[in-house]
Amino acid sequence: MLRSCCRPLERCFGLRCGAGGGGDGLWHMDLKPHASGDYSIAVVQANSNLEDQGQVFTSPSATYVGIYDGHGGPEASRFVNNHLFPYLHKFATEQGGLSPDVIKKAFSATEDEFLRLVKRSLPVMPQIASVGSCCLVGAISDDVLYVANLGDSRAVLGRRVSESKRSAVVAERLSTDHNVGDEQVRKEVEALHPDDAHVVVYTRGVWRIKGIIQVSRSIGDVYLKKPEFNRDPIYQQFLNPVPMKRPVMTAEPSIITRNLKPQDSFLIFASDGLWEQLSDEAAVEIVFKNPRAGIAKRLVRAALHEAAKKREMRYDDIKKIEKGVRRHFHDDITVIVVYLDHHKSSSKHKIKHSTLGSTRAPVDIFSVSADDAEQGLHHIV
Repeated sequence: MLRSCCRPLERCFGLRCGAGGGGDGLWHMDLKPHASGDYSIAVVQANSNLEDQGQVFTSPSATYVGIYDGHGGPEASRFVNNHLFPYLHKFATEQGGLSPDVIKKAFSATEDEFLRLVKRSLPVMPQIASVGSCCLVGAISDDVLYVANLGDSRAVLGRRVSESKRSAVVAERLSTDHNVGDEQVRKEVEALHPDDAHVVVYTRGVWRIKGIIQVSRSIGDVYLKKPEFNRDPIYQQFLNPVPMKRPVMTAEPSIITRNLKPQDSFLIFASDGLWEQLSDEAAVEIVFKNPRAGIAKRLVRAALHEAAKKREMRYDDIKKIEKGVRRHFHDDITVIVVYLDHHKSSSKHKIKHSTLGSTRAPVDIFSVSADDAEQGLHHIV
């Protein structure tokens, strides 16, 4: 009976079964085309359940990139992986193209739909109220780049200092880390709660909202957004209520809009697992100095080398650690590198073989092989 109740949830969260394994927990796709160049994607799993999800949608007129870093479980990131891009596509079609308003509507619709799912699921999965996901989206359309962000995944631009293809490349951060470890973000949260001296507290070595979570924006985390959930008897059986008068987190994304320039060379989108190990500048330097094919995998491996070095281990040793235990050494890491080659050309000259399609990283690296992931590719039409 319980199993039959959970099946609709599995469909919503994109759970898939598959034979085969991910070996050392690393899955990658070396290089694929999009309308403005090429992209590369790689994921390494550290948690027992992979909480990172990533996807790229391509068409002749637009490219969407999404990285969703879950916390408290994988359900929210899987849900966003299944719902956000369809909403983006729907609203962009209705309003004649991408805009900050279209992106905000897509984020809001995804948040609202997840809230409805949480309410329906509470009797079966009370813990779903405490599951959330950071959300980083990049969109390129008509030579304009949009970056929208909730949480502390990050987008970094590699920009040449001159128009010469041989010139050096500098790193330019395009997203805001919504993490209360940042003093500005901490003050922002405190200013919204002047009557709550404990809205942000320092515990277990870091600053946390209500002593629980570091990020101030997300999809999900319903128990920190809807005070009524803390009064629900079903929820109280699972977690202690969090005293609050109003939401302490939000799903309002920060959005930047940028007209692409000839010097803009490539974009790195990654969950915070990468940025915990590599600086913006180090990541940009790796992309700049190495071949394109497999570049996302190279960044992930560079991060793992750093994680191993911090523990005075070898890279080969850290690869052998099983999932779950491995989370004590590094986080799940998702990286998508997008090269910007053709943004100066008009739409009629864009790559002809860039067709409508979507690439998704596997839901679980150890249980779904790369071949299974390829077979699971879907189209948003």
